[in-house]
Amino acid sequence: MQRQQLSTSEVPVRREHLAPAVYVNSDHAAVQAFAREVAAGLSPGATDVDRAVALYYRVRDDIRYDPYSIRPEPRAFHASTVLAERAAFCIPKAILLAAAARVLGIPSAIGLADVKNHLTTPKLRALMGSDVFIHHGYTVLHLDGRWVKATPAFNIELCRKFGVLPLEFDGRRDSLMHAYDARQQRHMEYLRDHGRFADFPFERVMEDFRRAYPRLMAGEAAAGRFEQETPIVP
Repeated sequence: MQRQQLSTSEVPVRREHLAPAVYVNSDHAAVQAFAREVAAGLSPGATDVDRAVALYYRVRDDIRYDPYSIRPEPRAFHASTVLAERAAFCIPKAILLAAAARVLGIPSAIGLADVKNHLTTPKLRALMGSDVFIHHGYTVLHLDGRWVKATPAFNIELCRKFGVLPLEFDGRRDSLMHAYDARQQRHMEYLRDHGRFADFPFERVMEDFRRAYPRLMAGEAAAGRFEQETPIVP
């Protein structure tokens, strides 16, 4: 599936898109304080789009991207844990953005897609046994009457250091992984969209991870540090 084929078809906003959930724990005090602090920095006439964009950049840049932080334990995927640890990979960062949006009354969901990483490093390929990354996580926000995809994965300092194009978000167009990097090398290719979920489907994703990446899920990621490699995983 090519990037432009990822559907942005409309689905109804349901109660669960605004309600606190197990992983999208928008009722947690730290998550609420984070969202309200971001909103407080905006002008009095700020719209939901303005608030969503501000949240996106705070999550993108304040939470360091770390693909080796994958842990097969439920707590690691709580939005409140992401705030406490200040480092996470794509799925927990997407969960935090979804939770913070709900605090401000913006409907949200978690999106999952499989992507092919054309720039996977040899070490990471050996660890994962593949250059296909299943269940890459992004956030889906309901703004101005439609669902919009937002991907707050790579923080800006990381992008500048390694020549990765930062993902921008204006609240109106989908923010998806770049097909090419800053040197015009092919980077990410979207293969399959699994749809959107009101809360993170932990058991399903962990089962698929264990089957697809047995070495990674056995804890071997701890032997290598992210800072030693180009940050090109989702």
